[in-house]
Order: sequence, then structure tokens, then C-alpha cells
Amino acid sequence: MGKDNKWSIDQAHSEIGFKVRHLMISNVKGSFKSFDASIHTEGADFSTADIDLWIDAASISSGDKDRDNHLKSEEFFDVEHHHQITFQSHTIGNADKEGNHTLWGDLTIKATTKRISLNVHFGGLIVDPWGNERAGFTVTGLINRKEWGLEWNHIITAGGWMVDEEVNIFCEMELTNMGEKVLAMELVVE
Repeated sequence: MGKDNKWSIDQAHSEIGFKVRHLMISNVKGSFKSFDASIHTEGADFSTADIDLWIDAASISSGDKDRDNHLKSEEFFDVEHHHQITFQSHTIGNADKEGNHTLWGDLTIKATTKRISLNVHFGGLIVDPWGNERAGFTVTGLINRKEWGLEWNHIITAGGWMVDEEVNIFCEMELTNMGEKVLAMELVVE
């Protein structure tokens, strides 16, 4: 069976975010405002998904203009020379008792590619009031930013670092089925 279903990200109901410790006492959160993906599955079976995600690195937003400009600089994402962050999936593991899957793939930042694992929780598959099949996912993970050359830091006088090396990734994804509507046909009310 071929990968007949193409899914698109509903931008209005999706988010790619991150959280990192600041001064070792609090967290700073941010997100990327511009992203898209090519996602194909066999029917509605997401364990067969091929995912090719790209993020506009310059769309980073942390709620502070000066911090965002620093994050865009060559000390972090170097958006002038590295426009995109990408993720390509490889394998999706079987669900555990809570319905969580492990997703393995290659994350590329600043021309450095590393294999990572992410936790994926399947929120469900429905037909919306307009007849569109939709699927929801929560994706979380933890990476060390230094592995991708995001090394800027500063020692603080109280001891420790200005910014933690570990970055928590959290994403909410709502997908719309652009391919064959298998579920929609099953749910038609007679």
C-alpha cells in the first residue's frame, strides 16, 4: 500500500515552542511563528508517517525584541546564513500504555544534523464540522543546544550559567487530511 494520505499543518491551531532555563532560576519560553511540513501516511495509520518539517529560523519569538535579535545572530541561530531548521522522521515506535510513541529523526540546525528522539502523544482523529479529517498530536523532547553549535553563554556571579544548555521542545500539531478521506466516509450519518 502506498502513502496515499497527505496531511497539512493547520497553522492557526499548531505551535512549535521551546523552553530554556535562564539564570538557573526561571524559564524563558519562545516559539517559531513560521513552519510547514510534508506529511504522508498509509491511510490514517500515523505509525507509517513520513515527516519532513521545516521551520523559518528568523520567525523565532520569545516576547522580547532584543532577545529575539540575539537569538537570530550568529551566536545562536545565525539566520543570515542558516534560514531553516529541519526535521526528517525515520521511525515511529509502538504506543505505550498511555498512547505515547517515540519518534526518531534527524534535526538540522546551522548545517549540523543529529539524530534525536521525541515523545509523541496522539490526541485523536475526528471529522470537523466542515467535513475535514483532523488529527492532533502533542510532541515533546529535550535536546542539548551545544550539539548544534548554539554555544553562547555567560557565567553569572552567583555561579552557573546565564542560559542552560538543555532546551525543552514542545509542539502542538493539528493536521488536516488532504488525501483520501477514509475516516470521513466511515462517519457519515445516514
